[in-house]
Amino acid sequence: MKFVLSNNQAKHYPESFLVNGERHANPETPERIDMLRSGALAAGFELVQPADYGLGPIARVHTPEYLEFLQNAYARWQRIPGAASEVTPNIHPTNRDCAYPASVVAQAGYHMADASAPIAADTWESAVASAWTAVHAAEIIMAGDSMAYALARPPGHHAGADIAGGFCYLNNTAIAAQHLRTKYKSVAILDIDVHHGNGTQAIFYDRDDVLTISLHADPVRFYPFFWGHAGERGQGEGLGYNLNLPLPRGTSDSVFLIALDKALNRIDAFAPDAVVIALGLDAFEGDPFAGLNITTKGYRLIGQAIAARVTCPIVIVQEGGYICDELGDNLTHFLTGIHTK
Repeated sequence: MKFVLSNNQAKHYPESFLVNGERHANPETPERIDMLRSGALAAGFELVQPADYGLGPIARVHTPEYLEFLQNAYARWQRIPGAASEVTPNIHPTNRDCAYPASVVAQAGYHMADASAPIAADTWESAVASAWTAVHAAEIIMAGDSMAYALARPPGHHAGADIAGGFCYLNNTAIAAQHLRTKYKSVAILDIDVHHGNGTQAIFYDRDDVLTISLHADPVRFYPFFWGHAGERGQGEGLGYNLNLPLPRGTSDSVFLIALDKALNRIDAFAPDAVVIALGLDAFEGDPFAGLNITTKGYRLIGQAIAARVTCPIVIVQEGGYICDELGDNLTHFLTGIHTK
């Protein structure tokens, strides 16, 4: 089995983010790559570099307005006298059907949902490389492999079609799923990050060709707060093609696996031609975000449960999972479990 990673993904590193009104060190560090790479190698996966796919696959998911903003925001921001070293919004529109502003300060508020996705000097280059990593993993299974892992960093599932947030800029999971649609008639996305994949949900919310499912800590008191509730089922043609399974804080392996079985039942009913796993390792009991209590052994059980039920090709796209001693080992356990497929 192959895993995909570009060296350019390590360049991006905004040093801080805003939480509870205070600036803290950014936990989405380049060091995550080293730990996850070691975990993938320990699982016996072979490292490959992604090709340059241009903006085409990315533009199938994100608006040209947003991509132009992401590509140029840092340079424009640096021309503001006295501006901070990183692009961080300080004003947001109360609705998004307003006039589109010319100021980069106002555009930052329009295109950035919160203060946890600052744009630094190398953000664009790393985000594009991360998206190409996801596209390349999709290409691997389209060429005949049964599985591939995209070590995508920065992550992506909080990014919408025209908005960044939660450490995410380009939605790698959605980009992989949309790219798979060039070959496969239907694709299912299974998101097992501790946070709801609100960007992914929004991108496919009115579509019936991509089923979106998310298991996550209940957002009633957990990021992203406004999305991820059980009543969100899709709209228009997408009604019934979105399933959220919010879980109580502190949920353990056994309860998570019961919810996972419900998710796999829905995937069975959809009968997709390919599946994308949005792999968050931040549901781990020792992760800094402390939302759920999945153990290292639990990740192997999760991988085995998916392998036992999903018979079509699988692309695994890395989402969350932050610095703790067990991060790489958690990935090894998941990949070893799902590799039984």
